[in-house]
Amino acid sequence: MPASVSGSSTGLAMPSDGHPRILVVGRDGQVARALRELPGEIADVVAIGRPEIDLATDLVPVARMAEPAPDIIVNAAAFTAVDAAEDMADLAERVNGRGAGLVAEAAARLGVPVIQLSTDYVFDGTAERPCREDDPPAPLNRYGASKLAGEAAVRAATGAHVVLRTSWVYSAHGRNFVRTMLGLAAERDEIRVVDDQTGSPTAAADIARAIATIARRLVAEPGNAELFGTFHFSGAGAVSWAGFAGEIFRLSAARGGPAARVVPVTSAEFGAAARRPRRSVLDNRRIAAVYGIGQTDWHVALAAVIDRLVGDAGAAEQSERGAS
Repeated sequence: MPASVSGSSTGLAMPSDGHPRILVVGRDGQVARALRELPGEIADVVAIGRPEIDLATDLVPVARMAEPAPDIIVNAAAFTAVDAAEDMADLAERVNGRGAGLVAEAAARLGVPVIQLSTDYVFDGTAERPCREDDPPAPLNRYGASKLAGEAAVRAATGAHVVLRTSWVYSAHGRNFVRTMLGLAAERDEIRVVDDQTGSPTAAADIARAIATIARRLVAEPGNAELFGTFHFSGAGAVSWAGFAGEIFRLSAARGGPAARVVPVTSAEFGAAARRPRRSVLDNRRIAAVYGIGQTDWHVALAAVIDRLVGDAGAAEQSERGAS
């Protein structure tokens, strides 16, 4: 049975310095790194990862997690290789399913809330409107199924949880679509990109800021049951993968970076191992109503990331040319 989310479930109050201490499980992922980059006045972030904690082997040491005296735990560790999960379903389930439950159990033993990251891929993409939190999940691939299992495991472990579903995550670090496209554009003149899947690109930095806002409220109002449960958060607007690639190259070219011609193809023509939802746009109204968290237009957020990836390098190259 889920634990109570009444005031006695955590006994926490907002830290005297005004911002929560967040323990992030997963050190090197996109959201984990974005959380670590948050200014200290927003949150005090401590991250742990392998070999200290390893969800693939059920290594979740509660005593080690207690050392930073966290006010809240964020599980940002995940098996995110969607196509590889088709052949590595057991590993995906151990990390994303059972592992998520073990982190939530540890949070419950420490008496702190847990934020579990999940995905738009828990839906089958047949809805013509944005997916709401209470829409029936129906994952099309094993990655989505493993993340859905993780949601269930977290809910079973503790009532003091937030399941935060997001979509199409990218940043200036790690493995993601933006970095992949720029890397391919440095080698090719044209790139085939799927044009019949639609979603909302979401910057990891925006997710990190949303998590910090959620954490502050959860710690300050432990008895507020409205703050717990499942929420959606993504960038504002929707686009196909091909449209997303086109904007990446437009912004990159404007900054002197690599660009390529996008060749739109169907999912069938592309032939990925895992099926993806045709439309997995998320409805963000609940998180806006409960937490006051708004969305950033995906074009604006993408430009900031391209600035980090391309802008500085382009400026440096132009400076060198001017000095030669």
